[in-house]
Amino acid sequence: MTTPPVAHSAAAPSHASLEPSDWVVKWAPSIRAGGEVLDFACGSGRHARWLAAGGFVVVALDWDVAALQGMVGLANIRTLQADAENDAWPLTGQVFDGVVVTNYLHRPRFEALLGCVKPGGVLIYETFALGNERFGRPSNPDFLLQPGELKKRLAGQFEVLGFEEGEVMVPRPAMIQRICGRRLGSV
Repeated sequence: MTTPPVAHSAAAPSHASLEPSDWVVKWAPSIRAGGEVLDFACGSGRHARWLAAGGFVVVALDWDVAALQGMVGLANIRTLQADAENDAWPLTGQVFDGVVVTNYLHRPRFEALLGCVKPGGVLIYETFALGNERFGRPSNPDFLLQPGELKKRLAGQFEVLGFEEGEVMVPRPAMIQRICGRRLGSV
């Protein structure tokens, strides 16, 4: 099993590495070549940078202006500062060939986020799961997926291309859950 990165959300320590998640690297080729990808809750943009270098056009969304500042002016990256949890949904009417989410969970906006994946598009999602509280942060159940939760949330809307959940030890001990799914429907 590949290992997830350390979280960058307010519920967990910040992530300083610019190395992309192995899960994202594994499944990014499933996204249409040269397609538009949303890196949601992107933090410092490790995935946005990696995807842009791979020829994707990336919208990097985060609430943190300082984190986004380091990507301003980079080729194939458009930054979007928005508080997607508390403000109006910033992506109304927008759909993408791919949506990447790592180390982030806000259930009230999950369906809106799924709606950003166009038919035939790919969702790559990886975050912490129940049981992570024994390793430290995040430990709040609001930020931890229930067993099989990602599969349940995608059921009927996505074809599951890959799914994993369980304990990892590297880069630090954690309980994670991750999925890659292709939205059903014709392009």
